[in-house]
Parts: sequence; structure tokens; C-alpha cells
Amino acid sequence: MKRLAIGVDVGGSGIKAAVVDTRLGELVSERRRVKTPASRQPKEVLAALVELVESFGAPRAPVGVGFPAVIVKGAPLTGFTAHQIKSWIGFPVAKRLETRLKRRVVVLNDADAAGAAEMKFGRGRDQAGVVLILTLGTGIGSALFVDGRLVPNTELGTVFLRSKPRVAEWYASAEARDRESLGWVPWAKRLDEYLQHVERLFTPRLIILGGGVSRRGSKFIPRLHTRARVVAAGLRNEAGIVGAALAAADRPISR
Repeated sequence: MKRLAIGVDVGGSGIKAAVVDTRLGELVSERRRVKTPASRQPKEVLAALVELVESFGAPRAPVGVGFPAVIVKGAPLTGFTAHQIKSWIGFPVAKRLETRLKRRVVVLNDADAAGAAEMKFGRGRDQAGVVLILTLGTGIGSALFVDGRLVPNTELGTVFLRSKPRVAEWYASAEARDRESLGWVPWAKRLDEYLQHVERLFTPRLIILGGGVSRRGSKFIPRLHTRARVVAAGLRNEAGIVGAALAAADRPISR
């Protein structure tokens, strides 16, 4: 029997969603995407998100939302994405969405959602020890697992490096590569610098790289020089959607 939930992955440039069979970790609808409103303000983003969710029908399906911020009890404690839009801090995202969608809504950090999906259905499945999942996109999201248990809201994209700009996600994210028109070799060098720094801090056994750029993993992963094994995410760019749906179906305890 299918166990359905709608997973939503909110990003700096786009909002993606699908209906997911959470028993199998598979999308059972088409994946739909709308552009994130240019203002990235709560009113406009929530309106776009509600319209996207309602386009699937399925009025009884719970909704999980992976959101690009530190999330505690359904509300952000930090600004939205690498752009750090402060109007989101303390905004009751989960409560507002439940009121408008008239169903249960779970909101969690977007990288934590993607990481949970990778650990259950992807390259992190059955992996013991410390596993680090990084999502390379507008910024760098992170999900850290120890023997399969999540350490929530790690936000390792905000660590400082010696290079300028010092904030890691401004220097080594996929957006930084696009913004500065970097080829695969110079960008891999930046990413390698960042991964080696994080590796010194947490000594992971496995590093899983996700986000849209993970589809091109063969272009840059062989150029990385970490002690940990580095692999592209098994669920690719669908991990955030699947993980958000899992959170909605599993009724996680509020932190």
C-alpha cells in the first residue's frame, strides 16, 4: 500500500514539489517547479508554495517543506538562503501553511531533508559512522549523520575559509561557479579546499554531494583529494523533495 505525502523543496531560485510514496522513496507524480519570487519575501513565497501544492490535488496528503534556513519548531532562526533575507526570522512558516492548506505541514531545513532521503534510499543507506551530505546550489547546505542519526541544522556552508570571499558558500557553491563563470577545474579546486576544511572538523567516512550539479559529478569529483570517499547523491536533485515528504509522513518530534 502506498503511503503518500507531498514533498516541497524551497530554493533560492526555484520551488520544486511532487507527490511521493514514502515507503519506497519514489515520486508518484510529475515533479513540478515554479520560480522563487524575486522578492524572496514571506508573502510572495508562501503564495507560490500554496499554489504549487494545491495543483496536485490530494487534499488529505500531509506536506513536508524543506526550507533554506535553520528551522526550529516550524520557524526559521536564520535568514532565507545564502541571501540571508531577515524578514523570515521567527516567521511561523508551518502554522501559516497549515492554516492555508488545511492539512498537516512539517517544515525542516532543506539540507536535512535531502540528507534524510539519501540516508534512507540513496548513497548513505546502511552507512555507519559519520556521513556528511552537502547540497551545492544557491548556497551550500549540509546534513551531518552519526550512525544514521541526524545532527540537525548544521549550516556548514557558512564556515569561514582563508580564501576570499571567506564565507564558504559564497566561494564554492554552484551559484559561485555560475556567477564567476568558473570552469570545472578551478571550481573543483575551490570545492576541494572547502571539503578538506570540513573534513578536518568532522572526519566523515563518506561525503555525499547533492544539488543539481551532482548530475555532472564526473566533471569534478575525481579532482577532489579528501581522505573520505566522495560520491554524487543517489537521488540527485529529487532528494530534497523525497526527504521533505518523509518528514511529513513520519511525524517527527519538534526540536
